[in-house]
Amino acid sequence: MLAYFGPQGTFTEQAALGLGASPDELVPYDTVPAALAATRRGDAEAACVPVENSVEGAVPATMDALTEGEPLVAVAETVLDVRFSVLVRPGGGEVKTVASHPHALAQVRHWLAEHLPAADVVATTSTAAAARAVLAGEFDAAVSAPVAVRHYPLEVLATDVADVRDAKTRFLLLRRPGPPPAPTGQDRTSVVVTATDRVGALSELLTELALRRINLTRIESRPTKGRLGEYRFYIDFDGHVAEPRVGDALAALRRHCPDTRFLGSYPKAEPGGAPVGDEEFVAAAEWVAAVREGRGA
Repeated sequence: MLAYFGPQGTFTEQAALGLGASPDELVPYDTVPAALAATRRGDAEAACVPVENSVEGAVPATMDALTEGEPLVAVAETVLDVRFSVLVRPGGGEVKTVASHPHALAQVRHWLAEHLPAADVVATTSTAAAARAVLAGEFDAAVSAPVAVRHYPLEVLATDVADVRDAKTRFLLLRRPGPPPAPTGQDRTSVVVTATDRVGALSELLTELALRRINLTRIESRPTKGRLGEYRFYIDFDGHVAEPRVGDALAALRRHCPDTRFLGSYPKAEPGGAPVGDEEFVAAAEWVAAVREGRGA
């Protein structure tokens, strides 16, 4: 069974199918934390959840849930182009209210201002929840994933709607800890660290990556929800934990921040960037081993 951020008809369902899941093994959960909790309990083998959007940035619910409870690790990712459909009830008449998830509404605000300027906009827990609410008569229209029309008997008022034409959302497939997927040469590693509140703490972490020529691809901060001013940093970078330079960098991050959580090494959905070879790290380690054994100087 694979848990996903539902209900049926969300982009996350589409992402889960794209990651190889079959429709009959998908089980929707109303929130990201609920989908991850099901995986932690063993009720689901894995969970598919959104992690970031190219327009609205990181998904806070996913970031927070990844640090609460037992660890989960990402084993795959996928990236979807984000295009919305505006759905209404058959013969629904004038559109006075439009509902959707806040991220979706932010990505179609200009379209709504041009085509439905008099409609009140209402936020819901997901795009599919908005579609269900329209079906129940709570709202007149929903900004939803195109896949929603497979599940709900609604009409398409407009499709291929997006203010930013190349908007994308990245999704992660998460499992309970185990051996990571084998390195492919085009991988991403994700960690979350709680930096010490002192001068230069974050700079030290980033320097450890730069010294090893590791390409940083994302850094986000979220409050720990404890002391004011205390933050966790979510860091993605190119490479795989099996590679010596990446393993060396992870060890260095852990030395600086004992509260470091490994979130996975997995193939990138959109390969890019020139991989950096490990030859120099291997050679240096062999030289140190030889010195320790008295075989070199």
